[in-house]
Amino acid sequence: MDHEFPAATIAEMHTLLTQWYSHSARDLPWRDDSVSPWGILVCEVMSQQTPVARVVPTWLTWMHRWPTPPAMARASAAEVLIAWDRLGYPRRALRLLECARILTEHHSGKLPKDRNALLALPGIGEYTADALLAFAFHAYSVVLDTNIRRVLARWHGDAFPTAHLTKAERERATIFVPKEGKDAARWNQAVMELGAIVCTATSPQCQNCPVAELCGWKLDGYPRPATTASAAPQKFAGTQREARGKIMAVLRAEPDSTFAHADLLQASGLPTERFTPALQALVHDGLARELNSGFSLP
Repeated sequence: MDHEFPAATIAEMHTLLTQWYSHSARDLPWRDDSVSPWGILVCEVMSQQTPVARVVPTWLTWMHRWPTPPAMARASAAEVLIAWDRLGYPRRALRLLECARILTEHHSGKLPKDRNALLALPGIGEYTADALLAFAFHAYSVVLDTNIRRVLARWHGDAFPTAHLTKAERERATIFVPKEGKDAARWNQAVMELGAIVCTATSPQCQNCPVAELCGWKLDGYPRPATTASAAPQKFAGTQREARGKIMAVLRAEPDSTFAHADLLQASGLPTERFTPALQALVHDGLARELNSGFSLP
């Protein structure tokens, strides 16, 4: 059953959850008050579908090398892809480079504070724009990532949210977010952290949850989802993503080299039937370059 939350209950949840966040939040480098909006954007893009533990060292290296959009705008696509290393989904790196160049050329090297202006930038969708408003500018924003959506679904009695974000879900989430910008940012951070380390997809630790006694899913006896579309890990072995990664690893290892088709095939260790479509996709996405003499980083 869906659960309602009167104003007094929401106020209690704010107090309990923000106090919990103050002493339980992970010490992550982008949470330092000195981090720029650009640093927050880099973090958000890197963290998409990538565990935080893998993001931290790459983010630190990246921010040391390219601390501002103008600094990154001067980089080549090859340099950016090499620095991206093995974070996965390397198109994200090219979108960051494109974004840095647009910010440098049209926004004086700074991220705009307007949501529509953020959405107009390469690689920034609704979630990232809302996260930037909250975490970079401490402005009012309703942030809805996978973790927050799962926590809110459970508070209302469901094990998992629906596959796609709905208007009704966003409206339901809005009632919890404080109107004052800094409070809204703190709330969004706290709920996101709760979903990341306590209210997880597969092993929720309700005994460590500061608002467990107010959670509809717990009160209803942990009903199982109507469907099994939960957060099972995606298969990686045997996918085109794996094949693309193996080809990219060869190109990154020798960034100044151009590989003949046969040499790149052999170095990748892939069978031809997996190698060919993966290489074609990399060229199509601008992650590899096809020359008369072979293939290289762009």
